[in-house]
This record gives sequence, C-alpha cells and structure tokens, in this order.
Amino acid sequence: MNKKGLTLTIVFEAESANYGEGMGNITMLKKMSRSDGNVYSYISRQALRYNIVQQSGWDDTPVNGDKGTVQFDPSATILDYPEIDLFGYMKTRSKSEGDTGGADIRSAAARLSNAISLEPFRSDLDFMTNMGLAKRADLQNGIMQSEIHHSYYSYTVSIDLDRIGEDGKISLPPEEKAKRVCTLLETIQFLFRDIKGRRENMAPVFVIGGVFDRKTPYFEGRCTLSKNALNISRLKEVIESCNDSKENTYVGYLDNSFSNNEEIIEELKAESISAVFSKLQDKVRSYYG
Repeated sequence: MNKKGLTLTIVFEAESANYGEGMGNITMLKKMSRSDGNVYSYISRQALRYNIVQQSGWDDTPVNGDKGTVQFDPSATILDYPEIDLFGYMKTRSKSEGDTGGADIRSAAARLSNAISLEPFRSDLDFMTNMGLAKRADLQNGIMQSEIHHSYYSYTVSIDLDRIGEDGKISLPPEEKAKRVCTLLETIQFLFRDIKGRRENMAPVFVIGGVFDRKTPYFEGRCTLSKNALNISRLKEVIESCNDSKENTYVGYLDNSFSNNEEIIEELKAESISAVFSKLQDKVRSYYG
C-alpha cells in the first residue's frame, strides 16, 4: 500500500466559540497577536478535538488517574477505541519486575490545527446582567461582560492514512480503517459547538484539500480574506506548485458566502461542499481497498 495523507483546510463562520481565563467580571476570548498589528481570536485544537470526538460517538475510551494524572487506561487499545487510534495516547507504566517503567506513546494519526479567525478582533464586549432572576427575589443585579467576535475561521486536519488502525501487533481490517476516517470526515462536515447557551454552526462554507502522495498540509495558513473576498491567487499558486496538488485537489464552496463568488467557482473549479466530502470518502475507501 502506498503511503498517503489526507489534508483538508476548512473555513467556517462562527461567533465567540472558545474562551480562556477571565479577568474580574470579564470573560476573555482566546486570542493571538500578529505582526500586522491585529489581534485574532482562535478556537484551540483541543476544543475542536473535544467536539469531533464527542459528535463522532468516540468519547467512551476508559481513563484513570492512578499515576497521578488523568490519562487513558492501559487496557484501552485502538482495537476497540477509535479515539486513541486517530488522536493518539500516552500511558505511563510503573516500575515492576522486568519493566523499568516509562510510557507507551502513540502519536496522533489525525492532527488538527487551531481554528484562527480570518478577520481581526476589535475588542467588542457584550454587557450582561442576571436581572431576570434577580427581580424574582428583589435582589441586586449581577453584572458581567464577555468579549465577542463574529468571524470566519480556518483550520486544517491532516491524516496519515497508512497509520490508521496500525499499532504494534494490532492491525485492523481495511473496512474498519475506512469507516473510522469516513466517520471523521462526516463529523467535520456537520460540526457544531455548544458554548454559553448557544449552538455555533462550524460546518464548512469553504473546503480545499484531498488525498495526496505527500503528507504536506498544503493549504494550512493559505486561506485569507480581504473585504469579505477570499484570496484566490494564493490558493491557485499552491495548487499549481506540484503535480501532486494539481491532480488531487478538490475545492468545495457554499454559494454566495464571499463577495468574489463567481471568481471562486470559476477559478478554483469549486463544487458543492457535500460533493467534495463524498469524493474524499470514496478516495479513502479506495485507498484501503
């Protein structure tokens, strides 16, 4: 079997989907600064992983805290638990007769980047009180503020297809390997996030990627916006960079999401989001035979 990688860069539209540590009565978004002088909010890869695992129905891998830290139970293997097959594990071993201790580690076969906003954060605040409850008992309002940011976000998933279902002496059947990757793709296609009483739709409005001979995340960090127009020239340059990307790249687009709608469809040969995910699933099944 040839070693191949699946990489997919996703753009979605959402609002205030990941908070960090607060200050006083202000809840603060996770943010990062860039050399252009702007600040960008982001949704951490850990938050993305949490939602993907939960919505894929894979959040049943047993854990324990016997070694002083919460980790996956030593009895859990990739045979029964897709979560640690795709996203890896670390299991520490205590010293015993014939064993010097240490840790069993499986690095992730499916890797996620942070979802970084494509539009800068402008320090918008939402002012809130608990007046609805306080009035019931004639109590004083509690006051709080929360940073808010509505933006397009971009993240990348990269999967080592030849490592799925393989761990030491364990080798899963090809159909099970394909099923796990296809489940991951289906979850990403319809991903959402529950936060602060809201359900944010994180389903893609734009996707670009494919199954490649190189395991390079070709399009990570290459999606940019200017006045609600997607930068086409950067993406075309990446596509044209080698035969691998020329021959194997798919582009999916939700019509009328960006101001340069016709350019995206014509220049990138964009098709529907569902068509791209369907083709990727077919590619995965074909790869595993």
